[in-house]
Amino acid sequence: MDFNTSLRRAIKTGNVILGQSETKESIEKGTAKLVVVAANCPADFTAYLSGKEGVKSHTFEGSGVQLGRACGKPFMVSALAIIESGDSDILTLTR
Repeated sequence: MDFNTSLRRAIKTGNVILGQSETKESIEKGTAKLVVVAANCPADFTAYLSGKEGVKSHTFEGSGVQLGRACGKPFMVSALAIIESGDSDILTLTR
C-alpha cells in the first residue's frame, strides 16, 4: 500500500489528530506513535519535533494543502499525529 492510502485508512479506522497544537499535545502526553509533517511545515514546529527524543516522524513530500487532500480534508494540514493506526499499515511504511 502507498503512504496516502495508508494515511486515509488510518484516519478512517484509527485515531489520528490533525493540527500542530493538537499534535504537540499528543507528543507531550506520549500518545503519538507517528508524527507526519508537510514539507512546508513551519520551521518552529519542525525544530520542536527534531528536539524530541523517541518520537517517530515522517516528512510528507507535499505541501500542507496536499497533505490535507491526502487526509480527505478540504483544508491545509501541516502536521498530524497517528495515535492508533487502526487497520492501516502506516506505521510500517515510514522510515
